[in-house]
Amino acid sequence: MELHALGDDARIDLLVVGGGVTGAGVALDAASRGLRTVLVEARDLAFGTSRWSSKLVHGGLRYLASGQLKVARESAVERNVLMTRTAPHLIRALPQLVPLIPGLLRPGQAALIRTGFHAGDALRLTAGTPGALLPRVRRIDADRTRRLVPGVRTDGLRGALVAHDGQLVDDARLVVALARTAAQYGASVLTRVRAERVTGTSARLVDTLSGRELAVRAGAVVNATGVWAGEVDTSIRLRPSRGTHLLVDAAALGHPTAALTVPVPGSTSRFVFALPQQLGRVAIGLTDEDAPGPVPDEPQPTEAELAFLLDTVNAALATALTRADVRGAYAGLRPLIDTGDGSTADISREHAVLENPDGVITVVGGKLTTYRRMAQDAVDTAVRLRGLPARACWTARLPLIGAPGHRDSRPLPTGAGPAGPVPASLLARHGGAAHEVLAAGELAPIAEGLDVTRAEVAHAVRHEGALDAADVLDRRTRIGLVAEDAERARKAVEEIVAECLGGGWEG
Repeated sequence: MELHALGDDARIDLLVVGGGVTGAGVALDAASRGLRTVLVEARDLAFGTSRWSSKLVHGGLRYLASGQLKVARESAVERNVLMTRTAPHLIRALPQLVPLIPGLLRPGQAALIRTGFHAGDALRLTAGTPGALLPRVRRIDADRTRRLVPGVRTDGLRGALVAHDGQLVDDARLVVALARTAAQYGASVLTRVRAERVTGTSARLVDTLSGRELAVRAGAVVNATGVWAGEVDTSIRLRPSRGTHLLVDAAALGHPTAALTVPVPGSTSRFVFALPQQLGRVAIGLTDEDAPGPVPDEPQPTEAELAFLLDTVNAALATALTRADVRGAYAGLRPLIDTGDGSTADISREHAVLENPDGVITVVGGKLTTYRRMAQDAVDTAVRLRGLPARACWTARLPLIGAPGHRDSRPLPTGAGPAGPVPASLLARHGGAAHEVLAAGELAPIAEGLDVTRAEVAHAVRHEGALDAADVLDRRTRIGLVAEDAERARKAVEEIVAECLGGGWEG
């Protein structure tokens, strides 16, 4: 729905500011409860932190080590919801492998990691996640270790400890699925619309493309702008932390099928992960660095962070990676609540829902895995404080578009397309909504060496709200993570976007 159409409907129960995973989650939660909901995003869906994650849906193992039991338990519960009901089509079980190599682990550290893994497995059990979905912790031998991560160091290799966690095919795709599902429940999702003069019951909305403005009133306003929360609510104090990843070709590690997990020297709870990704890449991350000052639109990794990641992961590799192996890099800012002194790595990842003197309700902190609980708490607060006529939350049982059980999802096995075989990569990114993609265009790759199809680009414009090539390259697909890939695909993407824009967003 465009801004001018919104002006014809004076009744807004909930205005959501921010189109990341939390804002999209709030919009879905509110709309599915029967509230007239409007989400505004100044740029594009998943423009901020939500697209810069490790793409892990994890059970909070790290938080056990630092005593954050509530966060760890919540993470395990929300992981179970995502993997069994909300978005199982976007998530796979990922083995996380800690190699047992002389010198890599300190004395006694292997036993400590094993204990932590078993504690994480206990969380899995209490959350109700079956072992068939996330296998139990085990130790494997050297041969099996090399099969999972062929690039691992083999001198003195005594096998590995293995635990399993969830991995999203793409974090930005989760946000788009949330926004589309919210729209199906009646929410208005408006990108390129900036919220100004925000109060607890009103805002001025500005269309950044046309300049048109519209004053709106709402029963409640939720600020879900992440690291930009302080710009909407000046009473909020955040301490952003930068998490950096670098990207290398999967071939450099022998095309691993498990995450290589390497302890950070001197830490008992931090690791560097080499995570297999789509498009033939491995993401190596991540850092946890203070990021004071103005919040940039796109945070930039530092050379020191890239060197740290390479040095740490190389301790477990047979052939060391160099700076020349780095194909791309990205950084995101965690919206941590400022609790005073100390390292950002020690700040709790627990979220908070706060009301400022003007009545704006801000949801902040947390992490991608717990977005649904954050959204529920934010809407519960708005309902309680403003007396909104909402039904009870049921998002823990609500499948997103593409998930089994969603009204528009259709099973479509590889090879079942009307025009020939359906790429497995397309099914991984769209699940039961792949039939929409097949109807949108050709299955030919957008560029040589990339498994993104021309149909996916057309679908991004017609159904997912993409308005330009950057939306497609950087958020509806992740081609833009490697600059040379983006340049190879840009011309074809621009042509398809131009062809499709006349049709608008069909939702």
